[in-house]
Amino acid sequence: MSKPQIGVVGMAVMGKNLALNIESRGYSVAIYNRTGSKTEKVVADHPDKNLVPSYTIEDFVNSLETPRRIILMVKAGAPTDATIKSLLPHLDKGDVLIDGGNTFFQETMRRNEELDNSGINFIGMGVSGGEKGALEGPSLMPGGQKEAYDLVEPILKKIAAKAEDGEACVTYVGPNGAGHYVKMVHNGIEYGDMELIAESYNLMRNLLGLSNDEISDVFNEWKDGELKSYLIDITADILTRKDDLGTGKPIVDVILDRAGNKGTGKWSSQSALELGVPQSLITESVYARYISAMKDERVAASQVLPNPEFDLGDVDKKELVEKIRRALYFSKIMSYAQGFEQLRVASENYDWNLNYGDMAKIWREGCIIRAQFLQKITDAYEKNPELKNLMLDDYFKKIVEEYQNDVRDIAALAIKAGVACPGFSSAITYYDQYRSAHLPANIIQAQRDYFGAHTYERTDREGIYHS
Repeated sequence: MSKPQIGVVGMAVMGKNLALNIESRGYSVAIYNRTGSKTEKVVADHPDKNLVPSYTIEDFVNSLETPRRIILMVKAGAPTDATIKSLLPHLDKGDVLIDGGNTFFQETMRRNEELDNSGINFIGMGVSGGEKGALEGPSLMPGGQKEAYDLVEPILKKIAAKAEDGEACVTYVGPNGAGHYVKMVHNGIEYGDMELIAESYNLMRNLLGLSNDEISDVFNEWKDGELKSYLIDITADILTRKDDLGTGKPIVDVILDRAGNKGTGKWSSQSALELGVPQSLITESVYARYISAMKDERVAASQVLPNPEFDLGDVDKKELVEKIRRALYFSKIMSYAQGFEQLRVASENYDWNLNYGDMAKIWREGCIIRAQFLQKITDAYEKNPELKNLMLDDYFKKIVEEYQNDVRDIAALAIKAGVACPGFSSAITYYDQYRSAHLPANIIQAQRDYFGAHTYERTDREGIYHS
């Protein structure tokens, strides 16, 4: 009997679903979990599947064909280190370890370096798509030794989501931490997308006074146009759902307005700050979740801090909804422009040689931010691989030229009405800053020189000066 071609460690929902996905493509899969009862349950729940369980690390490793290919789907941080440590004594040179967890890219770089001299190949692989994606086809972002990727590429291409053109949503991203870095930026963009959709909903609900059903109809219209995407699609569905606890209310009206986060958006913002990349919209989206968590403070403040005096008056709501749509698309472009600029600077800084068009390609299906316009990003980078910013591509330049007044109108209206829109506001601010030949940074630099002798450069001659 032939040995399993690949193994999965970690039988929580993501690991289990990924193992089932691999098995469904015709592979025999070895499975292991530190707590044996979870392995037993997976086997008991799927007796007809070609899953080979083991209950010790040694048996698990020995059950695999060589060179061994092992995907780790365990909690990031210390549990991943502990799992690697337990595996190493049983592995041979040429075996491949793949960390499919939500791991900070610098940890992946450290592990890659530590394992480099051992002869064990290490891949840090971003996996996007959630539980359903893991089972049916995720977007995969593997980074590590190219020769290690070549050993697992056939399997990864079979289990990855497929775009409309049939292309698998996986590619070799780059060395060491490149894969997990790209996944981190993906998650930052995801924060931006979700915040902008939430702000659009908020404006329609609390400024225009539309019902949940009316807003759902709007999103259903939007999902067939420029904004066609997974997140728009599920938002339309969410707005039609009733509370499953029997209150009869729409589910969104009983969900507490306190958004959680797992830290990946914060990582993206932290890295942008370290690299000196303006990632304002994505960072505002992280802050929006933080301030949402201050529920008790917000409720107390709402009792004492007044709203502005504002009357929407007699307006054409259909026209305003279209302006919100345009503002959303404009702002989405700003978010992706910032994310891809961060990828460009990180690639240069870490010597990864990322292919930005390929990154957009593998996000077209399977992942949370999958959207129609990702093909436009791929097209932009295929036309100009040295593109500095998405806004400078002909397609995106035309859109931002046509839609900029809409986001200005919507942001101004929201500010006058006292409706927070940090995503829209930061989008138009980023656009105006990026297109400005002159910014007031001369005053800041003069201040720095005045109080701290930090010196300055001049516009009329070379050199460094102090006044």
